[in-house]
Order: sequence, then structure tokens, then C-alpha cells
Amino acid sequence: MSDKLLAVISVQGRDQKGVVAQFATFVADRGVNIEDLEQRVVSGLFVMDMLVDLKDMTISLDELVTGALDTGKKLNMEVKVTLQRHPRSKRVVVLASKEPHCLERLLELAPTEDFNGQIVAILANHPLLGPLAEKAGIPFEHCPAGASPEEKATHMSWLLARLRELKPDVIVLARYMQILSPEIVNAFPSRVINIHPSLLPYFPGASPYRQAFESGARVTGCTAHFVTEQLDQGPIILQDVFHINVGTDSAEDVRQRGLTLEAEILAKAVKFFLDEELVVVNGKVVFKPGISRFSRRK
Repeated sequence: MSDKLLAVISVQGRDQKGVVAQFATFVADRGVNIEDLEQRVVSGLFVMDMLVDLKDMTISLDELVTGALDTGKKLNMEVKVTLQRHPRSKRVVVLASKEPHCLERLLELAPTEDFNGQIVAILANHPLLGPLAEKAGIPFEHCPAGASPEEKATHMSWLLARLRELKPDVIVLARYMQILSPEIVNAFPSRVINIHPSLLPYFPGASPYRQAFESGARVTGCTAHFVTEQLDQGPIILQDVFHINVGTDSAEDVRQRGLTLEAEILAKAVKFFLDEELVVVNGKVVFKPGISRFSRRK
């Protein structure tokens, strides 16, 4: 195992005959051995991750990447080659307001080897969480959102400008209690992850835990999803539940249980994104092996 040089060739595009065969032939002709392969077709979209060993490759890595991209172009497919031992650390920007639980969990994970990203900034509409960022050594900036439309517009303009400068691979809403402007959402499609405190599509909007408590629901939970212009209607990444003991639990009991779950589910969703284990197909999230899952198999 130690003498192998593993890489993942990821392919995505319109389903058609012969895709696997063409890529298998391409790598075999260049001395590259296929270690593992997983493919699927969802709503006419072909998705494949191919784990390959480059140890006996007869060409240079640059030539392999160029050739794989050319093969993809002929098939009108998107292709990406990633060395398994050196995955690119993705840039993460976290948006926050006042509640610390989701941000705290992300800051716990960020220094670990399993977190394939770097939190490059925390942007907020309130200064309250600044000390958490300072303790973690991460730049923190805030701009008040205010209550008036003019103040909110100013905040969104500031936020869009900062995000464009920071160039994040993913934006994480760690209980950021503002509705993003369409300009921000459209600038980062399928790259903004939010945590909503209910099992969407149930109890959207404000105070979902109280809605669940007052309705007499016996199960509720939270949803990590991509953000779209339609509030709380973006593609769902993960959901999880907890039970409500009707007649025993208070509304605060429900809320506290939800906060703990939110932090875990948001962190898991972010990790799936960083590990390239998901793709959005026709408004739905589809999971695929990704570089980390192949690594665990080996």
C-alpha cells in the first residue's frame, strides 16, 4: 500500500454509452491501474469516481491530467483529477450571528486531519462571536444588518464584496440569522450550506422548534441544505431527528436538544462537501464515493 500513488478521476456529465470503457482504456494505455470504481446515473446524469494507482504510469502527471480533460471534452463531460495524498484544502467562509453552537463545532473540527478545508474568515452581522474567532486564530469581521431595508442592503453589499475577495469554495451559514440576497445566492450556486431547525419541508420559517412543540409533534429535527432563492427550499443534504416527550418536555427542552443536533448535522454536511462526496443533480443531492471514502476502503 505504501508504494502506491493513488488518485481519483472524477467524471460527470450527460449519460451516454461507452464512458467507462473510454476512460478505462485511456488509463490502461498509460500504465495506470484501476484500484476501484463507482458509477451511477441519476436523472440522465452520469457520475463516476475512479480510484487509480499512478505508480507505474508511463507518462507525466501533467500529461495524464491533460489527456483526461481532453477525453472528457470529447464526451462533453466534466473531469477532475485529484491526488489522494494531496487533496486540495478548500477555502471555507463561515457566516454567523449570535448563537455559538454551530460555529463552535466547526472550530473544533477545523484543525483536525479529517477536515479537508481551511476556515479563512468568519463574517457576521453582530460582534458577539468575535472572541471565539480570535481564540481560534481566524479573521473575524462584522457589519450590522440593522432593521431597515437600507441597513440590510448595506450589509448584503458588504458581504458580497467580502465573499468575492475571499473566493470561498463553500460558504457555511452557522445559524446566520439573515436571508441572503439573490446576488449572493446566484454568485455561489450549490456552494452555500445552511442548517434549518426542522425536518424540511415541515415547519419552515421562524421559530420551528416552538412550532413543533405547540403542534404536539412527537418527532422533529434539523436539515442541512444548500441555499437557493426560495427560502428553506434548497436541495437537502442531511436530516436527523430527535423525539419530543409530549406532556413532559418544555419548549426550551426541545430547543436545547435541537441545538446540539444542529451543530453535528451541519458539520457532517460541510465535511461531505469538502470531501467531494456529493453532487447536486436536478435540484437533489446525490452522494458519491469521493476521495475520503475511497481512502477508508483502502
